[in-house]
Amino acid sequence: MISYNEKERVFKLDTPNTTYMIGIVDEESFVGHIYYGRKLKEAEAGYLMRTGEPPFVPSKNNRERCSFYDCFPFEYPTGGVGDYREGCIGVRTVAGHAGSMLSYVTHEIIPGKPELAGLPATFGTKGDCETLRLVCEDKYIGMQVELLYTAFQDTDVITRSVKVTNTGKEHFYLTKVYSACIDMDNRDYDMVSLHGSWARERHIQRKALGYGIQNVSSYRGESSHQDHPFLALVDRNATQENGEIYAMNFVYSGNFRAQAEVTQFDYVRMTMGIHPENFCWKLESGESFQAPEVVMVYTDKGFDAMTNAFHRLYKKHLIRGEYKDKKRPILINNWEATYFEFNTEKLLSIAREASQLGIEMLVMDDGWFGRRNFDDCALGDWKVNEEKLNGGLKYLVDEVNKLGMKFGIWFEPEMISPDSDLYRAHPDWAIAIPGRPGTESRQQFVLDLSRPEVVDCIYEQVASVLRSANIEYVKWDMNRQLTDIGSYGLPADRQGELYHRYVLAVYQMQDRLTKEFPYLLLENCSGGGARFDPGMLYFSPQIWCSDDTDAVERLEIQEGTALIYPLSTMGAHVSDCPNHALGRVTPFETRGIVALAGTFGYELDVTKIPQEDRDMIPAQVAMYHKYNDLVREGDYYRIASYSQNHKYDCWQVVSGDKKQSLVTFVQVLNRVNFKSRRILLKGLDADKRYKVVFENDDSVEDAVYSGDTLMKAGLLVPNPWGDFRARLIYLAEA
Repeated sequence: MISYNEKERVFKLDTPNTTYMIGIVDEESFVGHIYYGRKLKEAEAGYLMRTGEPPFVPSKNNRERCSFYDCFPFEYPTGGVGDYREGCIGVRTVAGHAGSMLSYVTHEIIPGKPELAGLPATFGTKGDCETLRLVCEDKYIGMQVELLYTAFQDTDVITRSVKVTNTGKEHFYLTKVYSACIDMDNRDYDMVSLHGSWARERHIQRKALGYGIQNVSSYRGESSHQDHPFLALVDRNATQENGEIYAMNFVYSGNFRAQAEVTQFDYVRMTMGIHPENFCWKLESGESFQAPEVVMVYTDKGFDAMTNAFHRLYKKHLIRGEYKDKKRPILINNWEATYFEFNTEKLLSIAREASQLGIEMLVMDDGWFGRRNFDDCALGDWKVNEEKLNGGLKYLVDEVNKLGMKFGIWFEPEMISPDSDLYRAHPDWAIAIPGRPGTESRQQFVLDLSRPEVVDCIYEQVASVLRSANIEYVKWDMNRQLTDIGSYGLPADRQGELYHRYVLAVYQMQDRLTKEFPYLLLENCSGGGARFDPGMLYFSPQIWCSDDTDAVERLEIQEGTALIYPLSTMGAHVSDCPNHALGRVTPFETRGIVALAGTFGYELDVTKIPQEDRDMIPAQVAMYHKYNDLVREGDYYRIASYSQNHKYDCWQVVSGDKKQSLVTFVQVLNRVNFKSRRILLKGLDADKRYKVVFENDDSVEDAVYSGDTLMKAGLLVPNPWGDFRARLIYLAEA
């Protein structure tokens, strides 16, 4: 998978269908990017670095060294000495100087994949992947930079990360550390990114890439509702099935910047890493800084191929734990059913009805602790309110278990309310700028998790609750962004470390949680989907996709999410109508079908919904059990996009052996005086014959067609009567 041509000084990294090449040039051993694209047989493309044309390399034309720096395709560019494009690393010495330049020193090729200290990352063993450790240095600063590349054998993915070590005698400050860069020729690319806000996360945006810098970023302390740590440069004519795509996704849950820069020479520099805003890391002599990982995908076969490369990697090499390859229990969450108005008997009444309908878990959301009867107090006081939960938590859990159901609970461990016992005892435990009034959001502050005593206190409170009863699921929430970036626990010259130390502490807490309670199903959440990223998926196999559970709104949210992440990771529930976020009324059947594309559950008071809706739940439960293995494990294909055509949505999942498939068709708006829609299926075996069953439409008779016919000629889907109607179409080898 990885080889080194010593004579040509070229590294070649191969995945099943792609090649990535790095070259070492000139006497000063500059590290250059040669090629990333379709798989090459030979490592003979070093000429692409253009060192044989003006301005040549410094050893042949030192008078134009600056020009060389400003156009050479650096593998990991620096700054301050002549490359005026965006650099990947910023260093400030004790003397206040900022220039740096890296030279190759040595390398090793490692079977498997090393862990990244303190950080989530993809994993793989010998046989799964190989890793190139490429060591560079700036001897004038006393800085060593290790570039790590892993090539996977079973999917077209290359991952990258960076480790910086102070090998000198004096400390210095890192003001920027990106994790990946690709320098390449511009070929009239479009830029694809994901954007939104609370309740409308990860909407796909595609626009032409122009000269200058274009980026997406967050410095809110989380990967954010607004932008997403993903960027793709795509052929202007790229479709779902065809066209070149270069994509990056950041395995990190905090501030990020993903950027494309088109330069004066019509080159493109694509970078990704921790956002440099308010970042400054003091590195003492002998200390190292490990940057997070970037996942890179190249394909010339369009978005479907890109999507499935990400999906396969994350399902096999990122998600871990008890539920990695396991069906998740169907849960019912009481939040939209009761909000803060509940007690033991109310929760048990929901559980009794839900258990008879086949629902498998009750989740108790916000409001069970301290004096938490509204969202203005008690965060940080994680002790059961036994006036509300009369009989105590263990009694409630035991009673739910007697019904044959599991029990789950909600926490928001990273937050603190000004009106809380914890804040009154430790006001300095909140992130704050001393002397400046704090900026409240949802009438709460953020705990300073850079302080070990804060982490230990909160973890022990959460763990004590989990130890007290048979709790098998935790919803971990984070409902506000970071502001007032200051810590009472850090010295002045380390205040710029707070953002990153905060994220590292969240990872540490979740790592402790999953190790002490390995059977736990952990679902991350951040006001919905503000922290839906690969870093969180390393600890929790599913993430709450959005606080907007409306089935029509979810089409665009889930389409953008599934562009990168497996369907099994998307927390998706059937909620009440009129929908609590926007007031829309959609059929209960449609709500169930859209939620089947995710983890599937309910967010309503099952004792109060119309009998007609309640009667549908057993069939929806049966549908989940029938199809979840296929949805969770199969390959995903996008057939039509409601966000683009504004009329209907359609996606398909195909089993690995191509013996079965599930097509979901959602008619958002009906059409007058039109015939049926013809959809072209994907991913089937052209030589197999498939029985086609419209699961919830008795008007369509079962039929048998070849995969070849279904993919080339298509399948006719009759127009359902009315708006917001959905159909499930099941295909099985005949």
